[in-house]
Amino acid sequence: MKSIVVLLSFLLLSFTNQPTVTGDEFCGNIRNTAWHAGESINYHVYYTLAGIYVYGGEANFNIYNERYNGKPVYHLVGDGKTNSFFDGFFKVRDKYESYIDTATLQPYKFVRNMLEGDFKKFETVTFNQQANTATSQGGTFKTPECIQDVLSAIYYSRNIDFNKYKPGDRIPFNMFIDDKTYGLYIRYLGKEKIKTKYGKFNAIKFKPLLIEGTIFKGGEKMTVWVSDDANRIPVRIESPISVGSVKVDMMGYKNTRYKLTGLISTK
Repeated sequence: MKSIVVLLSFLLLSFTNQPTVTGDEFCGNIRNTAWHAGESINYHVYYTLAGIYVYGGEANFNIYNERYNGKPVYHLVGDGKTNSFFDGFFKVRDKYESYIDTATLQPYKFVRNMLEGDFKKFETVTFNQQANTATSQGGTFKTPECIQDVLSAIYYSRNIDFNKYKPGDRIPFNMFIDDKTYGLYIRYLGKEKIKTKYGKFNAIKFKPLLIEGTIFKGGEKMTVWVSDDANRIPVRIESPISVGSVKVDMMGYKNTRYKLTGLISTK
């Protein structure tokens, strides 16, 4: 099982080198108009084999207003855990944090605290956006401009104006994780209605590039739907894995910046 938080971060991490990308949408002058401090979103993760879905765990994402080195920041926190049934097979307790500038939405610091079965990992990364470097326990590494981490990329992407793209267009960005930079992208697919375990939504649909890893197939295998309203909340994520598939549904939200007008009806 992969980290639940990473699953909900569009599962972009499976660790094979890709060329970096420059001049991307994530290096523009996007302003945050989609979310604010106080927002809280809950997700349930389901695994399927032979067409049967089993509830496997949950994750929560929260935003706080804080200060970092005297600067105002958004403190993004994502934590995930398996349920009691899956704990007996492979216990997961993960927490990811990102401290991002309130004006540029670029990260200053990233923290990853993982417990997955017998595997434990604690990692901190500090970003110098002026010098284009990232410093972790493994050293200091050069990065492209406007580098993102796992959480900062997701919250930044919620501010993308998809109306200026055509179905099939790619939106590239660079992410730093495990002491490497990865060139990734989102392929916009258009708009459609989607039924989830929470309800029915008008949604924006896209596919993020996956890098091949232990349980995920490389390429554009995953599909993501976000609410087609000003909030751009991810409401469903689906992806095949090495055995079966995984489905992630938004199951609760609080203090969104706007009314969730993309929601057509609840179950």
